[in-house]
Amino acid sequence: MNALLVLLAAALLACGAVPEAHAAKKVKAAFVLLESVNDHGWTEAHHEGIQHLKKTLGDQVEVSYTENIVSPTDAERVMRDYARKGYDIVFGTTFGYMDVMAKLSLEFPGTKWDHCSGYKTTANMGNYFGRIEQGEYLAGYMSGLMGFKNVGTVATQPIPEPIRGINAFTRGLQKGLKEAGVTFDENKVNTVVWLKSWRDAQGETTLAETLAGRGHDLIRQMADTPDSAKAACAMNVPAIGYGMDVTRFGAGCSLVSTVWNWGPYYVKAVKAVADGSWKPGEYWAGFEDDIVRLSPFHASVPADVQKKVLAELEKMKAGKDESFLGPILGQDGKELYPAGSRVPDKDLLTKRFLVKGVSGSIPD
Repeated sequence: MNALLVLLAAALLACGAVPEAHAAKKVKAAFVLLESVNDHGWTEAHHEGIQHLKKTLGDQVEVSYTENIVSPTDAERVMRDYARKGYDIVFGTTFGYMDVMAKLSLEFPGTKWDHCSGYKTTANMGNYFGRIEQGEYLAGYMSGLMGFKNVGTVATQPIPEPIRGINAFTRGLQKGLKEAGVTFDENKVNTVVWLKSWRDAQGETTLAETLAGRGHDLIRQMADTPDSAKAACAMNVPAIGYGMDVTRFGAGCSLVSTVWNWGPYYVKAVKAVADGSWKPGEYWAGFEDDIVRLSPFHASVPADVQKKVLAELEKMKAGKDESFLGPILGQDGKELYPAGSRVPDKDLLTKRFLVKGVSGSIPD
């Protein structure tokens, strides 16, 4: 009888009456990148996230990417090509791609689109970003605890994202200075100059050298490349790095860097595509999701300062983020948000204002 059952099962398999188990669908994911994958900054951080995705999901994902796509016209051409080739999800990794992606999402409703740092969504386009300003607040707090009170910041584009970082750093700096008992000018602890570019090696170097030459005691890099931090080091002025651990690229004087860690989000998004749960949401998380990190501290950062900063980091992981908790005063000293209130995410994402303690203005 057992032999008869075996023969019957074999016959059913042969004629297709018993379905075979199907392997899980491989997700095709494409990434459009602003710069080269070895730019030592923004794009290299995304590339490391892509490598994490590939390592984590293995043969469950097929990944392609295109580098050095700066103009919206080129972005549209590359993205349309990926959609036509049947990629399941396309990630656009810079703010300037937003309108192009929104347009293409309507043209290719079967493709999933995910845009980094923007605010628009459609029926099949979401956006994602990290609360890097949490890291900036902690870097400022560390700097204040160490007594730095005349910081020079080389800022990038005058849009809400960098402005959030400037304000968070300044608020953390003020908190640290107060705890350390350091006397400081409440109107001028962080002087900001603008590149009006995401990266400009010559401009970054020139501005950092100018700030250091004017006696600023710490240079805060905001550009996508480490050149302003490296310039500070060359003038024996400590720096704060951004995007990646800039000590990896020759800025050995960096006290700490605020670091992007895109890998966990890319794994999460691709898994959602694979299991059918992906939706065009608005993702904005911080330390609690490990999408932002702090690099190791420089050896010159005292152990007690490190301990205090890491304690604040753990509070943020637990949902207690005070970087934009009122009272918050504008540059003119007028109250923008009262004590106990929190700046709404919508305001952080869209409004341009500088807090008391920032010296400089927001250019048009």
